[in-house]
Amino acid sequence: MSKNHRGSGLRDQPAHGRGICARCGKENIKVLYEQEIEGKKVKICKFCKATLKNIAKKTAKTAKSAEAVPETTEAAE
Repeated sequence: MSKNHRGSGLRDQPAHGRGICARCGKENIKVLYEQEIEGKKVKICKFCKATLKNIAKKTAKTAKSAEAVPETTEAAE
């Protein structure tokens, strides 16, 4: 399995992939993940990427359960 965000894959990037995260503002952290935030493509750290993914997952789950609730009440009537 490839390890794109380690070692030799980072040597060709400026500062070996380190910088300031556009989302959380941490300094000297690996900013390797490109994400679209507010219509702009920015590079963020892996912690922010995971947070955004979890938020999207939670939102999708609540939207799915919200859709299911009205269907069951209409069927009961």
